[in-house]
Amino acid sequence: MALPGERFHVLAQLEHLQSKYTGTGHADMNRHEWVVNQHRDTRAFNMSHPGLNTFIAVVENESRARTRFNQINRMIQPCGPPPEKNPLDDV
Repeated sequence: MALPGERFHVLAQLEHLQSKYTGTGHADMNRHEWVVNQHRDTRAFNMSHPGLNTFIAVVENESRARTRFNQINRMIQPCGPPPEKNPLDDV
């Protein structure tokens, strides 16, 4: 059980934010993972706001449904494949 003063500790608050919001990052997250989270969040934001989705559709000269479909497909690997891991990184 946590001590009463531990609830408001800075690291405890940071751990809570990291569990609630994946884009905040953590010490073990590499640059690629962080950028992928940012791109996915941006695409999700664009799709969830109808006015912004309409604006993107007009700019791309596509229908709103096609624009939404393209945004969903771009969320799969927004920054390309992840870089290969170095076996020395796990030590």
